[in-house]
Amino acid sequence: MHNNSSSHRATLIDGRAEAAVLKGLVAHEVTRLQARGITPSLAVVLVGEDPASHIYVRNKIRAVEAVGMRSISYRLPAHTPQAELLELVSSLNTDAAVHGILVQLPLPAHIDRDVVTDAITPAKDVDGFHIDNAGKLAVGREDGMIPCTAVGCRLLLRRVLPDLAGLHAVIIGCSNIVGRPTARLLLNEGCTVVMTHLQSRDVAAEARRADILVVAAGHAGLVRGDWIKPGAVVIDVGINRVEQHDGARIVGDVEFDEAVLKAAAITPVPGGVGPMTIACLLWNTLCAAQGRGTGQLPRTESAG
Repeated sequence: MHNNSSSHRATLIDGRAEAAVLKGLVAHEVTRLQARGITPSLAVVLVGEDPASHIYVRNKIRAVEAVGMRSISYRLPAHTPQAELLELVSSLNTDAAVHGILVQLPLPAHIDRDVVTDAITPAKDVDGFHIDNAGKLAVGREDGMIPCTAVGCRLLLRRVLPDLAGLHAVIIGCSNIVGRPTARLLLNEGCTVVMTHLQSRDVAAEARRADILVVAAGHAGLVRGDWIKPGAVVIDVGINRVEQHDGARIVGDVEFDEAVLKAAAITPVPGGVGPMTIACLLWNTLCAAQGRGTGQLPRTESAG
């Protein structure tokens, strides 16, 4: 019988430590490329004044430069016409010195995100959002660019589960950024995958069957302790800012204090999936510079 008392606490999956290992691997590969006269280069385009986007971009640029890559930053005003943004993307597509292109989301309302995403050359689409890259992954191929957070989730799972084949995985949240690509990667690993979302009839019942529970719904504290099968591995992708009487806190989609008493292993928020997303962006940029897809994942974990 699994011990559900407070004496049981889940193993914390340390995303910061895993990200540091992956960054080290990327930095080593960057040095090897530089010896051949190639410096991997990422162009980051930010449109508008969204405060969170500015923080994300600053963190991404800092991480890119820390591993020896070159970052090129473009800041455009919120009123920039879509045609002007597409012109910039087109010029970056043809610039041989630029290996990766990232247009920070969300974009202002007058700009069609899909049009901009699909204007990026697939081989430079380090976010993995281009329809060609999404299509490859949809049919089980990993030779394109794969969304960073999904890559990070799989790496963290491999850290604690050396063999994913046959496990029952439940994904809560069906975005094209996290939920769907993560589901496809887990299908490729041989998992039985159930996709749920906030409109699913009984998300809790589905969650209770999961050996692997990936929560990416953008809903603070959605998953309670009694949703979690004893011994499950929980990957909490949520990053939610919650105002409290003593200030704001960043929390996940999982009620951590309850989940930690039921799960075998869990990612904390912050310090779990978030650091891995940026590390996997560096990995994608490296792969773009090497002219290959991102599915050949690094073996950064002792389990592998």
